[in-house]
Amino acid sequence: MTVVVAVVLSAMAVPVVRSTLAKYRLSSAVASVTGAIQSTRYRAIYQGYPFAVSFSQANSSYQLSSDPAKSGTFANVGSATPFASSGVALGQNTTLQFHPSGLVQATAGSTTLTLSYAGQTETITVSSYGNINVTP
Repeated sequence: MTVVVAVVLSAMAVPVVRSTLAKYRLSSAVASVTGAIQSTRYRAIYQGYPFAVSFSQANSSYQLSSDPAKSGTFANVGSATPFASSGVALGQNTTLQFHPSGLVQATAGSTTLTLSYAGQTETITVSSYGNINVTP
């Protein structure tokens, strides 16, 4: 009888644990993306020249680039950084460009990014001056 009770309780706990892990993975990816956006914007303001961050749908990663000469030609800064574990999907490739004035523009994709995992979706919206709003 004890074994039956343990099996029933375990069967009830498995979906709860899976759901919790899915929420954790998605919120972790959202935190990584919003952190990359905020830090890139601050970096452009602090350094005084344009920066861009490109989010890759295929690799679930982002690449930072800068234009210190202000020539319109961006060069990669470091290497691509994953923003999520496997399974988290980005809606579309997106590149956001940040100006020293604080202005944010989408040069590829849009200023709205969608992340999905295990049937859950979160939408990240970036205003033209860097305000970030996350909605489920």
